[in-house]
Amino acid sequence: MKNKLCLRPDWPLPAGVHSATTLRLGGVSSAPYSALNLATHVDDDVKAVLQNRQRINAHLMLPSEPMWLQQVHGNDVYLGTEWLDSPPADAIVTAQKNRVCAVLTADCLPILVCTHSGEKIAAIHAGWRGLLKGIITNTIAAMHTTNCMVWLGPAISVKHFEVGAEVRDAFIQKDTAFASAFTEKKQQKWLADIYAIAKVELQALGIFDIYGGDLCTFADAERFYSYRRDGQTGRMASLIWKT
Repeated sequence: MKNKLCLRPDWPLPAGVHSATTLRLGGVSSAPYSALNLATHVDDDVKAVLQNRQRINAHLMLPSEPMWLQQVHGNDVYLGTEWLDSPPADAIVTAQKNRVCAVLTADCLPILVCTHSGEKIAAIHAGWRGLLKGIITNTIAAMHTTNCMVWLGPAISVKHFEVGAEVRDAFIQKDTAFASAFTEKKQQKWLADIYAIAKVELQALGIFDIYGGDLCTFADAERFYSYRRDGQTGRMASLIWKT
């Protein structure tokens, strides 16, 4: 289901669990952040960002202000037992009701996770660096179960994600199964499928209920921000919460 401000992921969440991914439409930020930028770290007018966040809070009827992480392309997971201001982490896990987990992206892969029981939820910011460092594995470990379903949100598609041979080599050194996620483009340059990388890791953990993975931030300039396409730009948010 789509609307002007966000899209609702299509996955079979248990009762009381909700999710959404914002679009770049319907906000108040000026170019190059136009319009619904939700990030305060990209040099946008902070007042505009806060107004955009208020719009999302009201539109989604969020039960609380989302936990906005200080994302650093690492593998640290914040355990949402206490709601702090911008902890440095690239994933958040909670079992608490009325707490909104969120990650900001503009080509990196946002991953939302929910246990089949609905007891625990998580949001992951997964760029290639975080994926290489094991952000998915660390998040699932923090949930203490692999009995999960996963939704892969809007990210840069393989067609537009060129990386050097050193990136491919690093993944293959970690696990040869990652070789299937790379396609040679030209000498020392490869196209990386960030969705496939995530699936390799998830399936290695025993998680096969995987949804999404069919939206490209780079190709859809009307709806999505893309750092690789535009450079200076805004960020979308992917959110999950339970009530």
